[in-house]
Amino acid sequence: MQSIDSNALEPTKAELKGVSLLGRIGRFLPVYGLVILTVLLIVLFSILLPNTFPTMLNLRSILSDKAIIAILSLAAMIPMVTGKIDLTVGYGIVLWHILVISLQIAGVPWPLACIIILLAGGFVGFLNGLLVEVAKIDSFIATLGTGTVIYALALWHTGGRQVVAQLDPGFYALNTTFVFGLPITAYYVVILAVALWIILDYLPIGRYLYAIGANPKAASLNGIRVARFTMGAFIASGMLSALAGILLAAKLRIGQASVGLEYLLPALVGAFLGSTTIKPGRVNVWGTIVGVVILAVGISGIQQFGGSFWVEPMFNGVTLLVAIGIAGYAQRRRGAAPQTKRAPTGADQYSTTETREEP
Repeated sequence: MQSIDSNALEPTKAELKGVSLLGRIGRFLPVYGLVILTVLLIVLFSILLPNTFPTMLNLRSILSDKAIIAILSLAAMIPMVTGKIDLTVGYGIVLWHILVISLQIAGVPWPLACIIILLAGGFVGFLNGLLVEVAKIDSFIATLGTGTVIYALALWHTGGRQVVAQLDPGFYALNTTFVFGLPITAYYVVILAVALWIILDYLPIGRYLYAIGANPKAASLNGIRVARFTMGAFIASGMLSALAGILLAAKLRIGQASVGLEYLLPALVGAFLGSTTIKPGRVNVWGTIVGVVILAVGISGIQQFGGSFWVEPMFNGVTLLVAIGIAGYAQRRRGAAPQTKRAPTGADQYSTTETREEP
């Protein structure tokens, strides 16, 4: 019998049986360490900056500024579930935010322009899937090449100049609308996160994707169409990247090839941090959201202290290293803990997929 097991490191009920309270805290601390750190940062900055940090204005600013990064992080997360990486999420947003404006300048109604861009993003994801699954090119190399071509097309299209026009107010409203006092982009992130959480944790397609990420050969032997699901993951990633480009255009109201690449590192950091919390060792939706939140909170607080322009990349790098340390500690604790065999339960069906090979 061959098993495909998630390598998520959250402690199970069997492993916690008979463990003292301090022991339980020690087991859960690595799992929710990043969440705890986020809360501590919020409390710390609220105490040190009572007049600027714990305010509705700052909350709106954080949600508005980081919503696009959150969407890109979710886009990058989807191929990561299958063990692949998609660098075009950072390059694609450059071309998509330019093209959605250019299409409207050419007379295309903004709803149709948005649909075209979403389909174009999906097509690029399809090409990435072909390169990875059919041409068998490493996903890092394939998407780096595709992303570079996309960026070159953006430079060619603009000629190095800004694309400026007065567009339909309905298009601007995609980003500028406030609902219950909060920017509408925050609701986009919540809707996407909940949808992806349901798909990955509660639907068969999610278990297939995790099985592919754990062991693609074993997944294929057990009837999972690895190429099809992996390509679907790239297509979904491409469409979410296109959505982020549309929202960026509605926010900036101009198209410029020099804008967008700065989103690549934070998006990848957020997606990677997602594999170090909530379910360490396994890419997951809420971990990704927590990763983006801690970046947003930390950078906002430090900048309010008067941090320089280099603070943001510095904080991104340091946070990534801390997260790696937390994940490593969790891995060692899990490896040192005695393994208890147990029958699968209903709660385990989403973290463990059992497959069998007939002799």
